[in-house]
Amino acid sequence: MEKKMDNKVDIFTPQKEEDFVETPYIKELTERAVSYIRAGFPVHLSGPVGVGKTTLALHIAAQLAQPSVLISGEYEFTTSDLVGRIYGYRRNYLRDNYISSVLKIEENISPEWIDNSLTTACKYGFTLIYDEFTRSRPETNNVLLSVLAERILPLSASSGEVNYIKVHPNFAAIFTSNPEEYAGVQPSQDALHDRMVTMELNNFDEETEIAITQAKSNLPFEDAQRIVNLVKKVREAKSNKLTPTVRACIVIGKVLKLKLKDESTFSYDRAFKQIFLDILMPEVPKEEREKVREAIEEALTAERQ
Repeated sequence: MEKKMDNKVDIFTPQKEEDFVETPYIKELTERAVSYIRAGFPVHLSGPVGVGKTTLALHIAAQLAQPSVLISGEYEFTTSDLVGRIYGYRRNYLRDNYISSVLKIEENISPEWIDNSLTTACKYGFTLIYDEFTRSRPETNNVLLSVLAERILPLSASSGEVNYIKVHPNFAAIFTSNPEEYAGVQPSQDALHDRMVTMELNNFDEETEIAITQAKSNLPFEDAQRIVNLVKKVREAKSNKLTPTVRACIVIGKVLKLKLKDESTFSYDRAFKQIFLDILMPEVPKEEREKVREAIEEALTAERQ
């Protein structure tokens, strides 16, 4: 359920999705992350695009059974986008003419401060899910240093309150990020990473990838297994063995599920091969594409036999 507070921040309580796949591998990851958070440490999920970092972050937050705030990092973010800012001014005007011969006028103009996501989570003890936090500039995220270490959030003097607040005991934080070589990713401060427990996510184990592919595509187990095995062969043929991720398995699975409406089983023909090439090749460097083509052809030939 989602709701909006007076400060315009979207608050929601994460719920476990009916189709969320929780294999022993995912369960172990989740339990480790929750144990770090319960011990008072923020969790940082780091890994390539497509391994399910955001989905896992929401799943971890659901285990905490408290409201959450979700924000996504952006290069244009400033500290105000995290903490809050003046959104306008409030004017109070009083005109007192109770006595006809005396006119009393009072006018007061005060800034109108509205909290943003970080301040809201710190005040009320919510879970902050900061997705792709390294897409924000390092100077924007500096405010997190005292929040995560000293449990104090500095505030602008213009907020009209004290210049800091103590972080609520229930406050928790989950961060996600891509590797620094990805476009748009900013280098992050060592001091900030030092305040987190970083869990590096790579591709899931085979059981989990098959389960996810099957759940998201509604294919039979055997077909989901074939797709995962074919994608794994493409990974093995590349120098960067992290991609393609399980996301590619899901895309292939959904496309082939549509083809099965007209066919009782997959026919590993030229059209089938072209689907794999269309989905997988854009992630392959040009100098490695011939090798990958051969790997796909070899795998499909084995399936035909």
